[in-house]
Amino acid sequence: MPGEALQPDVSSLLKDVSRSFYKTLRVLPGKVQPQIGLAYLLARTTDTIADTGIVAPEKRLLALRALRERIMGANETPLDLGSLAQQQGSPAERLLLEKCEESLALLRAMRPSDQKLVQEVLAIITSGQELDLRRFAGASAEKLTALRTDEELDDYTYRVAGCVGEFWTKMCRAQLFPEAPLDDSTLLAQAVRFGKGLQLVNVLRDLPKDLRAGRCYLPSEPLLAHGLEPSVLLEPANEGRVRPFYNVYLQRAEQHLRVGWDYTNSLPRSNIRVRLACAWPILIGLETIRLLRTGNFLDAAHRIKVSRAEVGRIIRRTIMLYPWARAWRRLAK
Repeated sequence: MPGEALQPDVSSLLKDVSRSFYKTLRVLPGKVQPQIGLAYLLARTTDTIADTGIVAPEKRLLALRALRERIMGANETPLDLGSLAQQQGSPAERLLLEKCEESLALLRAMRPSDQKLVQEVLAIITSGQELDLRRFAGASAEKLTALRTDEELDDYTYRVAGCVGEFWTKMCRAQLFPEAPLDDSTLLAQAVRFGKGLQLVNVLRDLPKDLRAGRCYLPSEPLLAHGLEPSVLLEPANEGRVRPFYNVYLQRAEQHLRVGWDYTNSLPRSNIRVRLACAWPILIGLETIRLLRTGNFLDAAHRIKVSRAEVGRIIRRTIMLYPWARAWRRLAK
């Protein structure tokens, strides 16, 4: 498996469960596609279990822990996720659970060093999913549950995506540019902020949807310091009142992504595929922030999202301008 492109069935499944990440994955060199693709596939599998709202949180926690044990190699008993699979409204997510054992077999076939990196990142991701299941058990639009502090939000974004930046960097470093003269501690710190920035953009964009599921990822203590309560966020008419508070987090997300842009430009210039795979989500994230600065971010009826046409324009510009280093760096200005 190492050094080869994605297997056809894995590639097809990834395309069905996430078209946006699939584009990023396909541009990566074949030496890291299988490892990063499989890690994402397993993370989506655990996420699907955690998000099956029709199933009681206790049962989801049991299934999540059982899958984590299989990922870590602590248990070899095959999983039966059939009942959970039948609860999925999306055919792709149902297939994801049904093919879980096949994904685990691919993990077992990896070289030990790659397998260890995948296991490390999945351990952190699943710990975050378990924390979310416990934190938001019983939450609803009528019974909002909010994170408490900025530290809890920072921890959440690390467990969901900051750790992925670390994993991505370690895998690419080992497989693609092991001899490049890079400061690994700086590179990993930047990678963590890169991942946190992407997830914070998701939090800010998906705020109306999460609130209606009873989840408020914007912390309550800073909200109260601004004279606000989580319930205020449910009403689009309160956008003006909430805007100063919300902009603080938009600025934080932008700062993280600009560190991610520094990270991208510090990678060896010869690794164009990895640089492009980093550039696309950063530039899409920055464009999302631009839209969130002017749109009503509390309006659940009108989701703020970068258009497919704009995504295509971003991708084309990164490819066209890559030969000119100065112009390419200015893409994030």
